[in-house]
Amino acid sequence: MKGKNLAVITARGGSKRIPRKNIKPFCGKPIISYSVEAAQSSGIFDEVMVSTEDGEIARIAKKLGAKVPFLRSEENAGDMAMTHEVVLEVLEQYAKQGIRFDTVCCIYPTAPFLTGGKLRESMELLEGTKADGVIPIVRYAFPPQRCFVVEHGMVQFKWEENRLKRSQDLEPYYHDSGQFYLLRVQPFLKEKNMLLKHMVPMFLDEMEVQDIDTQKDWDIAEFKYRMLQEKRVNSNEIRK
Repeated sequence: MKGKNLAVITARGGSKRIPRKNIKPFCGKPIISYSVEAAQSSGIFDEVMVSTEDGEIARIAKKLGAKVPFLRSEENAGDMAMTHEVVLEVLEQYAKQGIRFDTVCCIYPTAPFLTGGKLRESMELLEGTKADGVIPIVRYAFPPQRCFVVEHGMVQFKWEENRLKRSQDLEPYYHDSGQFYLLRVQPFLKEKNMLLKHMVPMFLDEMEVQDIDTQKDWDIAEFKYRMLQEKRVNSNEIRK
């Protein structure tokens, strides 16, 4: 079978800080549904699958129209399992069935800001370059070069030489948005890492990014999501 494009949504059942996080209702529906719908609506994937060891998550994924052709191994379902190990396992399982892919997009199940349009944009970016992958990143809101440390109970600049520098004169730093990685399969199989040596960035706005590790993070994410939805509705009304 010739190469195709695969979307892998990684959703184990054993989240600790927010129990059952990957299927917890977010603004009215299971949070994983946003990732599934974004992958499906992008129109760029030949298969959208969910990697999980959890029966309930598998049932919800199938109801949403995603594939769950096999369950994740116990070895890759624990707290110490790495994302690249999960994706490697998925590719290996498909290869056993004689199915191979050109690209794999690892999508996190807690990415409600992700859209099909962003996934299409990332694929266009990959196809328009010789890069091995695309990673969505977001700029730090405040320059880390001017950060403080506390020494002997006193606040100090970590880098004194940046004390008088203007924020706009400092090199911009970015961090992983925590939404997805789009990778060419061959270099991924060689490097066995989600961050390959030759990856191009896709820049996101901080309003479209939110780590969701605690209940407070969750509440902030819902607030941001509702604000964005309201903004889109208002924009549509103005166009009319």
